[in-house]
Amino acid sequence: MENNSAHTRRDFVKLTALGVIGTIPLINSANSFFESDFFDASELDISIFSKHLQFLDYKTSGEMAAEMGFSGVDLTVRPKGHVLPELVKTDLPKAIKAIKEAGSNCKMITTTIESITNPIDVDIITTAASLGVNYYRSNWFKFKEGKTMIESLDTYQNEIYQLSELNKSLGIVGCYQNHAGRHVGSSFWEIDTILKTANPNYFGTQYDIRHAMVEGGNSWINGFELLKSKIKTIVLKDFKWAKVNEKWEPINVPIGEGMVDFSSYFKLLKKYQLKPDVCLHVEYDLGGAEKGNSTITVDKKVVFDAMKKDRMAIQKLWKEA
Repeated sequence: MENNSAHTRRDFVKLTALGVIGTIPLINSANSFFESDFFDASELDISIFSKHLQFLDYKTSGEMAAEMGFSGVDLTVRPKGHVLPELVKTDLPKAIKAIKEAGSNCKMITTTIESITNPIDVDIITTAASLGVNYYRSNWFKFKEGKTMIESLDTYQNEIYQLSELNKSLGIVGCYQNHAGRHVGSSFWEIDTILKTANPNYFGTQYDIRHAMVEGGNSWINGFELLKSKIKTIVLKDFKWAKVNEKWEPINVPIGEGMVDFSSYFKLLKKYQLKPDVCLHVEYDLGGAEKGNSTITVDKKVVFDAMKKDRMAIQKLWKEA
């Protein structure tokens, strides 16, 4: 029997002699995983997280979002947010009307929604859907005292299934954000588990690459592969590890100045032809705006310039990926 390696070498020599080998692309195994034939020259659709504009009223938030080049505002509808949950029926219509009249949009909101058994949660979903909001981000779940992790996840799986059915009846999509730390969803398999029985068209994940890389290190790609079909919206922000009081912590920094591998991430999105709506978070020091404060200690222009710079950096990185 002829040796396969000898056969391969002989073929290679033959192709070289014929001048054919120069036309065959050489595959770089280190990069081919991220490569794609998908080409999209258009920009990402980026909303600004209204947590960082809570020192402004609804109208001014919309005006500034449009002026800075954002397509919309991801409105906080939660305690200490732009819209308080208990006032959602009256204040969310006012907020969205003002934002739209100011030249912006509101396709997504951030909430503390957890269960259809909570009347306020149902009010938020119902009101948002009636106003044309496409997506809401839910609250983060906590593992329950006295229950195993699996038992807790089973409970939340049922909650999300019920939410997805309500969403279906109203035409809105729920999203659960992966988040570094100890809440449910810091590990990708936890999110995959709680979404297992949900209607996939009406409940998925808000994929956060910053938190993915904090928790996932080099394995974040595995998590992305696991969840890619469930991604509905994405969050963009950057970080680096630094020592704070002799303890290593992830520190938030402007886009492109940290450890997030946006090039590989954006190439993966393009590879799978994924282009979800984006929310930009600016959680580095901006005089309190990063924390959602209603009053800030820096000039407003400092905040606006930082947001605009991050938006432009994202679009550049997306174009180059």
